[in-house]
Amino acid sequence: MSTGKKATVVGAGFYGSTTTQRLAEYDLFDTVVLTDIIEGRPEGLALDLNQSRPIEGFETTVVGATTGRSGDGYEVIEGSDVVVVTAGLPRKPGMSRMDLLEVNAKIVRQVAENVAKYAPNAVVVVVSNPLDEMTALAQQVTQFPRHRVLGQAGMLDTARFTSNVAQALAVPVSAVKTLTLGSHGDTMVPVPSRCTVNGAPLADLLPPDKVEDLVVRTRNGGAEVVALLKTGSAYYAPSAAAARMARAIAEDAGAVLPVCAWVDGEYGISGVYLGVEAEIGATGVRRVVENPLTEPELAALREAAEAVRAKQADVADL
Repeated sequence: MSTGKKATVVGAGFYGSTTTQRLAEYDLFDTVVLTDIIEGRPEGLALDLNQSRPIEGFETTVVGATTGRSGDGYEVIEGSDVVVVTAGLPRKPGMSRMDLLEVNAKIVRQVAENVAKYAPNAVVVVVSNPLDEMTALAQQVTQFPRHRVLGQAGMLDTARFTSNVAQALAVPVSAVKTLTLGSHGDTMVPVPSRCTVNGAPLADLLPPDKVEDLVVRTRNGGAEVVALLKTGSAYYAPSAAAARMARAIAEDAGAVLPVCAWVDGEYGISGVYLGVEAEIGATGVRRVVENPLTEPELAALREAAEAVRAKQADVADL
């Protein structure tokens, strides 16, 4: 059955291709386009994914397209409702997300220019690192309304926090509720006051030092994966997070998710892209959802905002 919806994933690495697979298997879109600058790679992956349709039972057509650095080939994304930007270099062991700033800024700028040209009505989900800065750059380049450009950070970080808590307490992940806000990096703000296990506050189940250990592990979650892999970075959990965001947009779900969104007054913070909870629908961010935080958590969130504000201002010139 035709849905009339179209999604694009820019970047056919492990992250992009896995995101494409998840979006196709949702069967929410008529078409999912996968693009990359490596000739033949997106076409080959699309062919492979299409041949899985009889097995997995989905009808979404995957279209692969090689794009050039000058913008040729991007016409295939025309009419996309949502564009997920995964393009950019992954981290290597010992690298921080900020080490990728300059090289990935050039890549994201070129992508954003072509999204603005060929998919001017799309909602853009940015996942390229450093996440907060690349989200701000994508909005600056596309000149889309800020609610139509958002970043994937809190979805992934919250999932990592949940997984870490479940592992520490030997409980199902479904029993655990957690939340992370702030930046996707060193000023990430896990929110223990919003964490429960089977409805019981996490603070009632673990001493403060153990909770802090889980917070630190969550903050360093990406680096932990990179160090183990030796080459490349995480993509299963990140792609799941990005795909869920795209799904909430496609379904106009109104789901409240932790994402990187433009903050304009909430928590006493204005004029910055930051990890917060937001209601997500067909137009992107419907509204930022402001919930109570403890004083230390609020202070950490405001500190994160100031840390990323300066860096986001810098990307305009990259």
